[in-house]
Amino acid sequence: MGATTAVPPAPAKKVNRIGLEPADYKGRRTTLCAGCGHNAISERIIEACYELGIEPHRIIKPSGIGCSSKSPAYFLGRSHAFNAVHGRMPSVATGAMLANRHLIALGVSGDGDTASIGIGQFVHLMRRNLPIVYIIEDNGVYGLTKGQFSATADRGAKLKTGVINDLPPVDTCALAIELGASYVARSFSGDKPQVMALIKGALSHHGTAMLDIISPCVTFNDHEGSTKSYSFVRDHDEPLEDLSYIPFFDEINVEYDPGTTTQVRLHDGSHLLLKKLDKDYDPTDKVAALSLLAEAHDQGAILTGLLYVNTSAPTFIDMLNLVDEPLATLPQSRVRPPKAALDEVMESLK
Repeated sequence: MGATTAVPPAPAKKVNRIGLEPADYKGRRTTLCAGCGHNAISERIIEACYELGIEPHRIIKPSGIGCSSKSPAYFLGRSHAFNAVHGRMPSVATGAMLANRHLIALGVSGDGDTASIGIGQFVHLMRRNLPIVYIIEDNGVYGLTKGQFSATADRGAKLKTGVINDLPPVDTCALAIELGASYVARSFSGDKPQVMALIKGALSHHGTAMLDIISPCVTFNDHEGSTKSYSFVRDHDEPLEDLSYIPFFDEINVEYDPGTTTQVRLHDGSHLLLKKLDKDYDPTDKVAALSLLAEAHDQGAILTGLLYVNTSAPTFIDMLNLVDEPLATLPQSRVRPPKAALDEVMESLK
């Protein structure tokens, strides 16, 4: 008999710290335009959740209406999604988080969905500091309705049709900081390391983490004259810091020169490392953040990085003093006041 050939063992599957494969974090095949910045953001979300070892079933993905709000279909297919009415994602997310505080809310919206029809809901979500990662996929136009300017389009920006925008933009980052969001950042979909670090930090933060990610629309807003095109953002991007993220389950042992790196400890024990570049910038200073955003706007620069963080601000759930159990699981006997309690209230009003 001839010699037998040994069959090499199958390569070990790549799994994360909870035993899941990268495929467990993927969604459906995207139907967005090839090269759309939204797809790059979806890829970063998949990678961030895989590397952090987050259980997909713990995540809820509320969204509104628009190209951006289609994105949740393309990541975390084993999580829960709710495609809300245009601009109404914040109220849906608030209801879900009050019903079950143990969920992880990862909302995706667009510049039109947030800064136009949804601006009222956005304002109140920011001031409540609800525990949610709120990602704005910001391209400055309405991609589903043929590319009209959105409220975040810069004054003087030009459409492919030649139309010039005469109105000043809504700066969602400045608005979020002013209103009370406790983690505010801006990035560019083409900057993979920065987007990854910011998403990981946002997922580890306890409070409203608002990320405005400039995501060029390759069909309607990636041309000369656009201030949200790939070339314009690359030429005008002004990073505040080099960002690194160290999860709580890795040993935190960092060497750096005194005065050059700031460590921000997040609620779960993870750390963001912010290596200062040319500015002596403190991301915990709200006034400085707003001032720097205004200065950059006047100069035509696009500030990216972690703009503001406050790890001690109480969240909406903390303020309501809710019980630890998910409200959706409580029996009627615990959520419905007895007749005697109602009678006491009525008597006090006489």
